[in-house]
Amino acid sequence: MKYPFWLSASQTTTLLFQLSIDTDKYGLYNQPVKVYFIPKTRPGRWSTWLIVAFIMFYAIFWLFVASGQRGGATFFSNLFLAVPVVIAAISGIAAFFTGVIGIIKSRERAILVYPAILIGLFVLLFCLAEIIFPH
Repeated sequence: MKYPFWLSASQTTTLLFQLSIDTDKYGLYNQPVKVYFIPKTRPGRWSTWLIVAFIMFYAIFWLFVASGQRGGATFFSNLFLAVPVVIAAISGIAAFFTGVIGIIKSRERAILVYPAILIGLFVLLFCLAEIIFPH
């Protein structure tokens, strides 16, 4: 890149520095943001494993339903169905919060954390809707 002849050496350096800051596409000091598939921070790993636990407990709930277990008059009438659902809900909501903390505080950028946050958000919204608008 050729600069105007009327700029001195120090002005050219300043102009080069300003151009590199202005055209910075990847973050601070032209360093690209590294995106991983597997989380590298502790909250990111917790979020991923908690969403795996959510899926496992939700599958256990449906296995009990498929085996013939049915609910009763209240939510806790059949503990074989209630306990896996409660543990799944707690792990889903915890996955949401640990994932958000990992992204904000620890700057986690792993791909697996984002679906965990999305699923955890849906679980949180579903639980809040069940509490606010019971049927």
